[in-house]
Amino acid sequence: MKAILTVIGKDNIGIIAGVSQQLADLQVNILDVTQTIMNGYFTMMMILDLSKAEPNFEEIKKALAEKGDELHVQIKIQREEIFTSMHSL
Repeated sequence: MKAILTVIGKDNIGIIAGVSQQLADLQVNILDVTQTIMNGYFTMMMILDLSKAEPNFEEIKKALAEKGDELHVQIKIQREEIFTSMHSL
C-alpha cells in the first residue's frame, strides 16, 4: 500500500533526519520526497510504500504523530487512494 505523508512546522534542525529515521524504524520505504522552507516554515511531502511495514496503518499513524510532537511539527499520513479521491476534481 502507498501513502502520502506531509510535514509542516517552524523550521528546526533534524526534521528530515527524525522523520526519515522513524520511517526506517517502521520499515516504511520513501519512494519520493519534496521539501522546501517557506518564510521560515518547513514543508515536506513524501510518497511512501508501506508494503513491508510490520505495524498496521493506525500504529504507523500514531508513531508518526508522536514523532511530530517530538520534532515540533505536524505529521499527517493518508492512504494514497483517500488522498487521490480527496484531491481530484
